[in-house]
Amino acid sequence: MDNVRGLLSFIGENPDREGLRDTPKRVVNAMLDHFAGYHEDPMQVLSRTFSEVEGYDELVLLTDIELHSHCEHHMVPFVGRAHVGYIPDGKVVGLSKLARVVDIFAKRLQVQEKLTAQIAGAIQEALKPHGVAVILQCQHFCMCYRGVRKPGSWTTTSKLHGIFLRNEASRTELLKLIDMKRER
Repeated sequence: MDNVRGLLSFIGENPDREGLRDTPKRVVNAMLDHFAGYHEDPMQVLSRTFSEVEGYDELVLLTDIELHSHCEHHMVPFVGRAHVGYIPDGKVVGLSKLARVVDIFAKRLQVQEKLTAQIAGAIQEALKPHGVAVILQCQHFCMCYRGVRKPGSWTTTSKLHGIFLRNEASRTELLKLIDMKRER
């Protein structure tokens, strides 16, 4: 908490004034929440699978998963949504587990490209599906309110494994289904 007091002093504030007395404690608690992903294991989250799926081997797609992360370069937020899909090979995972994996990696200091690859890599390693696709669309506060100050700009990243890389029809179906969600 002394470090937060030091930062308050550094920016020209008085950490002893009434409105800031409890700020160091609140900042530390916020940091514990913002960066909780360092204390969670995505492989453990993905370890419980179900194989009684009647041979289901088509696309499973979870869209518009809200995500909040922090840029590792400036420690300011970036926010957006994730679209996560996979084609199972004999086993599926509960849908909430996909969202939890997004949160685990997002709640670490990140760059969007690495975040995208980490989510896809964990799903690929844990489930060994025919294919994995992760697409992130985010707004970075370091772009919006500091530096070049370009609010409204979005960054899109994708990481594809397996059939989504090799098969154009599978990739097209994925993108079409994500786009259909927008039309509703």
